[in-house]
Amino acid sequence: MSDKEIKVPNIGEFKDVEVIEVLVSNDQSVSKNDPLITIESDKSSVEIPASFDGKVKSVKIKVGDRVSEGDLILTVEQSGEEEKSIEKKTIKEAKPVTNQNQEEKIEKVIQTQNLIKKGNSEASSASPKVRKFARELGVNINEIVGSERQGRIVEDDVKIFISSKINKTSDKTQAQPKKIISEFSHSDFGEIEVKDMSRVKKLASTYLVNSWTTIPHVTNHDEADITEMEDFRTSLTDMYTGERKKITPLAFIVKALVVSLKKFPSFNSSIDDIENGKITMKNYFHVGIAVDTPHGLMVPKIRNVDNKSISYIGNELKTVSDQCKNLKIDKKEFFGGSMTITSLGGIGGSFFTPIINYPEVAILGVGKAQKKQIFINGKFETRIMLPLSLSYDHRIIDGAEAARFNNDLKENLGKNFAYKLAI
Repeated sequence: MSDKEIKVPNIGEFKDVEVIEVLVSNDQSVSKNDPLITIESDKSSVEIPASFDGKVKSVKIKVGDRVSEGDLILTVEQSGEEEKSIEKKTIKEAKPVTNQNQEEKIEKVIQTQNLIKKGNSEASSASPKVRKFARELGVNINEIVGSERQGRIVEDDVKIFISSKINKTSDKTQAQPKKIISEFSHSDFGEIEVKDMSRVKKLASTYLVNSWTTIPHVTNHDEADITEMEDFRTSLTDMYTGERKKITPLAFIVKALVVSLKKFPSFNSSIDDIENGKITMKNYFHVGIAVDTPHGLMVPKIRNVDNKSISYIGNELKTVSDQCKNLKIDKKEFFGGSMTITSLGGIGGSFFTPIINYPEVAILGVGKAQKKQIFINGKFETRIMLPLSLSYDHRIIDGAEAARFNNDLKENLGKNFAYKLAI
């Protein structure tokens, strides 16, 4: 048995360089060419390997020490009658590999990362610089399989590991949810009939599912006092014929909505580019109207409502409704809206939760107006109350703003607004 010293060999331009990692400890067995320490200069880092086999007896340096050629690294206890000669080898800085070799290396590491699962308890070999790089990226370095000698990890391994995890996450995200299949068929319980969905409903279902699953819906319910507005609307007559003018309440609601949109511009926006943090603010006022047709629900737009009179809006509502029912409306008319109104007033019901028409950020649901006893100025009065259900995208509109929007809309539908309308 004899002790041999391993010193820093000829390391070329390296002089008085810092030891950034000690890779062995006392009583550890090492083989020839096993890395012992890592030194780092301003240009790169280099490993100093063992010159022969043996057992580490005493490590003479520690992390942070500065070394040059000839400095003692450690002593090794060597067995055998013949002592192996120690050749000093010049360690040169590694040259960059060609792009082709780099690509082959990356491909090999990716395959390794995908096939090998490394236990967290298994310590990884990497320099402090690489460990810091991994920590900054939130990666557990013990999960990474190194591509260098003895499984040593370099920065490229960390980058490739993160890339492989992102790709796996993307694959899981794109995976379709598992379809639930009932144990029994509908026909097991009686006679059934299978019919085809209308083309309009098929198209609408895709948009509705997208809207409901991607937009965080919140609905604000309120009531608007439209007593004076209804008195005004029902008293309108043609100035030439004297006949009563029939204008739907929806025309008044459309006009009132635009006034509120001007005051609350966030309701007239879209965040279809939310990934990049962009909000599209619209300077036009195109109000969507949900039309009930035999083919399914359609939502055409009444364009430039801010420049149209109540009478004109009323006539246009009838025109687009007929076009939808007869399937004679241009596809483009279903896009480019500011906000949508869906009204159940002609059918019945009060409050409900309308689904936002993506990429808009809000929708107004209107129920059937009813006469109610309202306590005003110390006494009950009979008033006509209109149920309002405002659904909004909570990513851009908060509850307080929605409540203020509803309050403003209620004022716009009240007596002060009604008497100022240009017919």
